[in-house]
Amino acid sequence: MLMEKILQAHAAHNIPAAKLIAELVAEIRPNSVTASDQAAHAVQALCHILENDAEKARLLREAVLSLLAGRKPLSLYVDSGIQPNSGFFTELSRRIGHKLLPDAINPAYLKDLFAQIFPRAGDEIWVAAVPDEVWLQLLQALRFDLATPAQRAACQQSLLDAAQVLSYRLTASGLEPELIRNHPEIEYHDSPFITQNLELQALLAVNPASKLESADEQTSANPPQDVGHMLVMLDQCREVIAKIRRNSSQTGTSVRLTFLLQRMSQQISRLESLLGIMRLVSAQQDAGLALVQLFKRLVSAERHKNDVRQHFRENVELMALRVTENASRTGEHYITETRSEYFRLMRSAMGAGVIIAIMSMLKILAAKHHYAPLTEAILFSLNYGLGFVLIHILHFTVATKQPAMTAAAIAASIDASDRKNRNLDKLVNIIAQTFRSQTIAILGNVMLAVPMAMLVGWVILSVTGEHFISPEKAHALLASNDPIHSGAVFYAAIAGVCLFLSGLIAGYHDNLAVYNQIPQRLRALRWLERLLGTARLDRVARYVENNLGALAGNFYFGCMLGGMTGLGVLLGAPIDIRHIAFVSAFTGYSFMALDFMISWQVLLTAILGIWLIGTTNLVVSFSLALYVAMKSRKVSFAQWRLLLRTLLTRFVQNPALFLLPPRRQQVVLEPGLDVELHPKQTQTAAADKPNTVVTPPGPQSGV
Repeated sequence: MLMEKILQAHAAHNIPAAKLIAELVAEIRPNSVTASDQAAHAVQALCHILENDAEKARLLREAVLSLLAGRKPLSLYVDSGIQPNSGFFTELSRRIGHKLLPDAINPAYLKDLFAQIFPRAGDEIWVAAVPDEVWLQLLQALRFDLATPAQRAACQQSLLDAAQVLSYRLTASGLEPELIRNHPEIEYHDSPFITQNLELQALLAVNPASKLESADEQTSANPPQDVGHMLVMLDQCREVIAKIRRNSSQTGTSVRLTFLLQRMSQQISRLESLLGIMRLVSAQQDAGLALVQLFKRLVSAERHKNDVRQHFRENVELMALRVTENASRTGEHYITETRSEYFRLMRSAMGAGVIIAIMSMLKILAAKHHYAPLTEAILFSLNYGLGFVLIHILHFTVATKQPAMTAAAIAASIDASDRKNRNLDKLVNIIAQTFRSQTIAILGNVMLAVPMAMLVGWVILSVTGEHFISPEKAHALLASNDPIHSGAVFYAAIAGVCLFLSGLIAGYHDNLAVYNQIPQRLRALRWLERLLGTARLDRVARYVENNLGALAGNFYFGCMLGGMTGLGVLLGAPIDIRHIAFVSAFTGYSFMALDFMISWQVLLTAILGIWLIGTTNLVVSFSLALYVAMKSRKVSFAQWRLLLRTLLTRFVQNPALFLLPPRRQQVVLEPGLDVELHPKQTQTAAADKPNTVVTPPGPQSGV
């Protein structure tokens, strides 16, 4: 057997320990990372060799101990799998650089040799897939109990040193101003981040490495101190981190804070692993399972140390959660529950249609002058951006702004439900409410955008005697929105991506306003207080607090739409946008310019184009937003088929529910007993029944 020959060659030629172990790992490594059975059988074969040949077991044991004791293992224990103190973007650039140009290997450090022993992508997969029992068999076959006291003490000392370093680093992180700012209680009470270090120092003073190696050396006057107090303090540290993360939904977060909390969580987990091993060794219990689990984590950490995707996944998801939660709260305003809210949303969408028709007119005017591409892109961006901001200020609604917001609200409802038995009925109701809200918002936009565009075209014709646009331009506009003979649907998908990004931007700026305390800082401006007065300044600060995200999202969305054509010209690529509201307005201007002398085929193509463009806008933005919202919450919804079947059943039974809110509202008084009440009676019913669950009227929409 080849593994036996490798061990014999080591005995004959004194092969370096790192090379010996690397060659054995190469033989154990399966042909496919998913073939864990093959790797497990190879490990068991090695165990058989070691159990039947004590000399070979001694050679391999000495090789392993020489690496653990003589190759500076400290950095492997305290750095592998733990974010550095350099910051998110510095670590990101480091990973990208080391991905392109690999690290230089320093054989004096076990961390570098570890990367040589497990050099292939996927090594962490098969190592983790091999059952713990198999790795334990290998530990037993190596007979580490036969190691000399000096060797055991050296290995244990490296674990103690690593625990000390991690404890010091955790203490330093607990004193970071960023942490204290978000949890000021640790300034006034005993900080668990400081106390855990004091507990560790007391533990090590009583239990040095020389006393951990053998229970016979413990005396009754100096008994081994348990690590339980230390583990309790680490639990308190974890509770503080969890509380800061929960509070960040109200106080906001930052990349630096997210990165700091992630690093501290990793340090706590590693400390618990090391302390668990120390506790087992001190109590003369078998620490094999804890060592195997640590080994698997270290292999995974070294294989992913330059993984850019994992870096993003570990940190950005946490920040995306805060962003999408802000978007979720905004999205609730776009979901109607009662008929009054439904028709209010329709009126606000119709108001937006008027503004969009005027914005379309301004774009056509700017395009007539044929400015340079950059100048034209800036004008288009300002037109769209300021127009969308005006729509928000006037409390109007752009239909396509809904999906990026409502998707986050739906993801929040999924996350809030029971993970094992999700409340599909509640989810179906939210989806139905969202569908009908978006449908009426689209109709409201289109219903006024088209006639308003025709009215503007007629007024210009009446005043000037000429059409606002020429027949050639009208035909060009209609052709550009043809879903079959142009790239209109693809360009609508690009607009959907812009809509999705605008939702993230809105959530980010809402978080920014809270985290940086912008309203409070505005109130502190003396010159602004003298200019506006205290009461008016307070109203301005409250408006900024509640609307900064929406204003920024609308403005940047307009800039993305306006600049996309210029980007396409700059790159020489087919990049453009199609937005249902503007396509509707352009269609109205075109029909007016052609004096409504159009064939039924042109009319049908225009209607089909508007429908497909709007559908693509909504589907792309909603899908991306729902995906990010669910990923940020680490929600994996496994009941898609059941959800679709329930949706289809509900649609067949009550299709009107997806188009119009019910006249009455359901109140659940007791399990299994549903009563229909008018919305005004719901509060009275709740007061009469202490255990009543009432579905409250939704928040005002169109904000």
